[in-house]
Amino acid sequence: MKIVSLFSGAGGLDLGLMQAGNTIIWANDIDKDAVATYAKNIGGHIVCADIKDIDIENIPLSDVIVGGFPCQGFSQANMLRTVEDERNQLYKFFLRAVKEKQPRFFIAENVRGILSLGKGNAIKQIVSDFGAAGYIVTVTLANMADYGIPQTRLRVFIIGQHRDLGEKMLFEFPKKTNGKDGNPSPWISIKSALDHYPDPDKPSNLLNHIYSSYKVKYRNFTGHRITDPDKPSPTILARGNGKGGVCAIPHYNGERRLTIRESATIQTFPENFEFIGKMNSCYRQIGNAVPVQFAKLLGQELIRLEREVL
Repeated sequence: MKIVSLFSGAGGLDLGLMQAGNTIIWANDIDKDAVATYAKNIGGHIVCADIKDIDIENIPLSDVIVGGFPCQGFSQANMLRTVEDERNQLYKFFLRAVKEKQPRFFIAENVRGILSLGKGNAIKQIVSDFGAAGYIVTVTLANMADYGIPQTRLRVFIIGQHRDLGEKMLFEFPKKTNGKDGNPSPWISIKSALDHYPDPDKPSNLLNHIYSSYKVKYRNFTGHRITDPDKPSPTILARGNGKGGVCAIPHYNGERRLTIRESATIQTFPENFEFIGKMNSCYRQIGNAVPVQFAKLLGQELIRLEREVL
């Protein structure tokens, strides 16, 4: 299918969709480093600009619109005027793009917290907004570890299908391939995913195999907990505003942080995918991405629909 990608970042979602056989015809992000990374590894079809400055008329028609939008404006105190909140400009743009372009499907990714905002009223508002735009919508909370990704990463996927295709959702969410209980297969551990990498303090030809000098001091706080080598990695983190220093998970050896390359591997980027920018920027790009391997599963479902159903 032909896909338009909004808030593309470094392109984890787009790369997986393309690996499945789909085509990204237009993409956008405001982050210069992320756009440089995307252009170098994926293609020059990405536009570096503030989404608020883009004329929707200039976005091409497509079969699918994909992207993630921030949810800070969906506060409990603001439930009656959610869409009007200034902090929801990106959500408003995504909604407007879907409403005006009327793709057959849309896929939006978000953090788990969006389900509990406003005691659940935020997600109800979002589903209602897209329903009014002509779509039936499903909302799925997925743990990436359940799909063969060496990371316990919980994310929400909001999938919409145009009502012209019927009132029954045709898009089948990917089936789990792994489980904590070993069913159908065991979760993949961080050690098994990373143990082949050489010591980053020794010379190698690996791209981005460098790590933050931010000391490992364990305390019961996100990004500072002990990394169990026999379990999937904790969630690869990102500071969305790029401030506050590097945000990198401790290596399971307890002596350092994960390298940029190792973090990218946990997010299932290929080893020849090079990240552009300073260390903080590279870590942020990786933490903001959708795991490539899971994105490919979503893309394979789009291919199935194109070939067998539509």
